Amino acid sequence: MNERYLEILTQYDLTAENVRKGRSGYICETGAGTVLLSEYKGTLKRLEFETQVLSKVREAGLERVDDYIRTTQGELAAVGEDGLRYVLKRWFTDRECNIRDRREVRQAAAQIARLHRILREIPSSGEWDLGSIRTEPVEQELQRHNQELKRARNYMKNKRKKTEFESCVLGNFQIFYEQAASACEGLGKLRQKESGAPLFLCHGNLDHHHILMGDGDVAVIEFHRMHLGEQMEDLYYFMRKVMEKHDWNVGLGTEMLAAYERVLPITETQRHHLYYLFLYPEKYWKQINFYFNASKAWIPARNIEKLKSLEDQLEMRQNFLDKIFLFP
Repeated sequence: MNERYLEILTQYDLTAENVRKGRSGYICETGAGTVLLSEYKGTLKRLEFETQVLSKVREAGLERVDDYIRTTQGELAAVGEDGLRYVLKRWFTDRECNIRDRREVRQAAAQIARLHRILREIPSSGEWDLGSIRTEPVEQELQRHNQELKRARNYMKNKRKKTEFESCVLGNFQIFYEQAASACEGLGKLRQKESGAPLFLCHGNLDHHHILMGDGDVAVIEFHRMHLGEQMEDLYYFMRKVMEKHDWNVGLGTEMLAAYERVLPITETQRHHLYYLFLYPEKYWKQINFYFNASKAWIPARNIEKLKSLEDQLEMRQNFLDKIFLFP
């Protein structure tokens, strides 16, 4: 084990019996259970905020979430000889949610709803400075993405000799861009219509890597992007990953929404919000953004395949939108 991490462990009231390298730090087996030691680059204020919220989440009955451990001096972060900060938190050895397993994704959707229900009950003002946990409205972010799409398209059009990737983009750009523009417009109108409506705490990065399946229970981890916003964005982010793997299967999408709503009903406005998030061709933007910000002389074959796959899935994605979101 890295000597720097060994030195950090001496600041805690526990003894590591076994240590192994993990994705984001060192996983330590101790007499008090499994913990994760990792470098921390955020602020202490942010760490206190996460600690307060997650403590309330556990008190409300959702116990399997992140739990930071204090040093022997009562601090949430330990400082190493190198001047860097480190945190130690309870860790779960359960495996990640298998998004190809319909039963597990239904369980995950229900657990997301339980988390959201509890987060709605936590006061969003008075106990901490909200300046550090507010995010810009999603339509503003997507509007920037649309501008990036147009810049990339214009760059490709002006090239004399075009690669296979560029030819593919120019061939299908219009239909994807129309969806992107419609999604931004719809989200903007919703924002105006619901001006003044309350926002709630959200996980902020809720994919299958952060939902762990245990024996009879589900853990949710990594709340470092938790913020005040639209909770449907959490549900969308998880569902989109699943839907892409299942070719936008309408039946599975229905099951996931039903599992969520059995715990926490979705309002008509939230359903519209979710619809526009799904309408936005986020993965298409990601492929073009990767192209525009990387070397344009050579595009990996896999990226071309992904782009063609998105075009192949267009009809299935539209069918999903038409069947799942039936508005009067």
